[in-house]
Amino acid sequence: MTTVTQRNVASAEAYYQAMNDKDLAGVATHLHPDVRLVTPMEELTGKEAVLEAAKRLLPLINSIKVHARFGSEDQAMLTYDMDFAEPIGVCRAAALMTFKDGLIMRNEIFFDARPFAKN
Repeated sequence: MTTVTQRNVASAEAYYQAMNDKDLAGVATHLHPDVRLVTPMEELTGKEAVLEAAKRLLPLINSIKVHARFGSEDQAMLTYDMDFAEPIGVCRAAALMTFKDGLIMRNEIFFDARPFAKN
């Protein structure tokens, strides 16, 4: 891996570690001002909108465990389990993150949204 790729993969992991630690300020340090979040449930644009969504999500998270990480130039991809409070439980997910100036410019998250639709 190139140095840029390694830095992006490390930043992606640090972002999800901040989520695991419920550290909203830590989450914010990794986001580009014009970040775009794309999930099966919503699409958000802008750092403030993404942080508002994170603020609602953090209290529901028990833990996040990263299983695999990959990187290529300006992108990083993680696979992970996000353990939520009941009735949701464990959600297996993957995140494809695109970086600009060392910050997350786009985070596209892939997961089964059905357990969230029930709540």
